[in-house]
Amino acid sequence: MKALITGASSGIGKAMAKTLANKDYELILTSKDATKLEEVKKELNNDNIKIICLDLLNVQNVYKLYDLVKEENIDILINNAGFGLFGEFSKTLLSRELEMIDLNIKAYHILTKLFLQDFIKKDSGYILNVCSSAGFMAGPRLSTYYATKNYVTKLTMAINEELRVAKSNVHISALCPGPVNTNFNKVAQGKFAIKGISPYYVADYAINKMFKNKMIIVPTLKMKLALFGTRLIPHRLALIIAYHIQKRKEK
Repeated sequence: MKALITGASSGIGKAMAKTLANKDYELILTSKDATKLEEVKKELNNDNIKIICLDLLNVQNVYKLYDLVKEENIDILINNAGFGLFGEFSKTLLSRELEMIDLNIKAYHILTKLFLQDFIKKDSGYILNVCSSAGFMAGPRLSTYYATKNYVTKLTMAINEELRVAKSNVHISALCPGPVNTNFNKVAQGKFAIKGISPYYVADYAINKMFKNKMIIVPTLKMKLALFGTRLIPHRLALIIAYHIQKRKEK
């Protein structure tokens, strides 16, 4: 069995690589940081690891990645690469937000479609889109990031239903954790008010649920309850709460 993981040089992507390597999967790991990818490969000490250094901010590199691996008989696609940006929408840098849309939405969309078509042809395969609990909410002061995660979460859910109706043996899941201990804060220029959980716990939990064909994967009971709670309060109240939570995160 072989898996492709984007954003595999750190955080959840690196943890996913370790989890699958421990299950003796062949891995293709991609990131824009060649040095960190080499470190991950060395740390995992596994001969069945191939690394591809590409910056998926560039949409052409997304197509290039697919062309490089389309003959590799991939069994699992894990879309993980992404980043956020704290700040009021009127003040954040437009160019950076457009890069976020390219990576958090376009790269996920393209790879999901291309590999889904391949998986459907052979009637097998798993796609795990790393989304966020943000995918069910609006996020003042982190607005573009929340919007990108809404896009991917809802897209994943829609595809899941299409596959269910078709009685397909292809499965797609959305991983929607709360805060995780990664370098997200550093890149987004903020700090989570809630203590993050281990990316290795998230990876183990997510991969286990993915193989059980779970559509929405939410690690920890606390986050499950928090998401359920958002369904019970008015939108305005949810926005007010979210605004003050995000404000405490900003540096």
